[in-house]
Amino acid sequence: MGGLFDINKLEEEKEKLDIIVKKEDFWNDVTKANETYQQLKNINKKLKLYNDLKDSINILKELLEIEDVDNKEIDKLKEQVEELEISTLLKGKYDGNNCYLEIHPGAGGTESCDWASMLLRMYERFLEKNDYKYRIIDMQNGEEAGIKSVTLYIEGEYAYGYLKNETGVHRLVRISPFDANKRRHTSFASVSVTPEFTNNIDIEIKDEDLKIDVYHSSGAGGQSVNTSNSAVRITHLPTKMVVTCQTERSQLRNKEIALQILKNKLYQQKIEEQENEKKSIMGDVSNIDFGSQIRSYILEPYKLVKDHRSKYEHNDPFKVLDGDIKGLLESVLKIK
Repeated sequence: MGGLFDINKLEEEKEKLDIIVKKEDFWNDVTKANETYQQLKNINKKLKLYNDLKDSINILKELLEIEDVDNKEIDKLKEQVEELEISTLLKGKYDGNNCYLEIHPGAGGTESCDWASMLLRMYERFLEKNDYKYRIIDMQNGEEAGIKSVTLYIEGEYAYGYLKNETGVHRLVRISPFDANKRRHTSFASVSVTPEFTNNIDIEIKDEDLKIDVYHSSGAGGQSVNTSNSAVRITHLPTKMVVTCQTERSQLRNKEIALQILKNKLYQQKIEEQENEKKSIMGDVSNIDFGSQIRSYILEPYKLVKDHRSKYEHNDPFKVLDGDIKGLLESVLKIK
């Protein structure tokens, strides 16, 4: 594991960052300072994981020498190795970044809208249980139940790294609560995850390429929000990308946030196009396009959650839908 971590390099980076954060002008550029501070925090966590594992191994060696092995120590060691293994997998260029997560129901009206709201609750529970901060940037309610769309901004350690593989179509099979005949229905909802790019994004957006609409906010926020056109919808005409924001009272602030989200999405698209071009040159035809089914949540006629990429299975879908998705997330990280 020391080889995977390159401990010497991590310690060198830590020394450099320690010097930077102690400079008097460190907080003059708050955005850059936060990025540097997060890098230092991630390195310190990896070093602590590594050192804790070394200490546990030494304790285990002593126990083995006196033939008095404590099962609790072995279980602790297993947990540390697992955590260390996962941390070695979160090494993508943007894995340490905050992110935006969007959910959109598929065809199916009320059924799919309700399924989208179930997914929203699942992610909210996961984020709360794992100490991530999040806020809803925009949410459009369904006509009868559920949601038509929702965008979350998520902050925390390796937020994008953990959630990036949730992009794709999620499938639900259940007895419909909206069907008087109690028939089994299949619903779909798509999830997309975009990293927040903290550096200056080299993306030019022309005014003539934008269609900007304003409308009444449908979310919480007080009477002044709901009686004024504070919500903003921006359509990027060349790509047909649509972003919305209604979380702020100010129309101007909502427009700023929506433009930032659009820039992030366009920048991610640019990166993906470059990566796909490289893969096509190398002859890689194994890409999984966005929109492919990645996971099934089956409530009837049996109970199972299955990730179709990692083949990971969980036989308690209600526990998964209550936010217990860390095992699913990590199973996909291990095969990427």
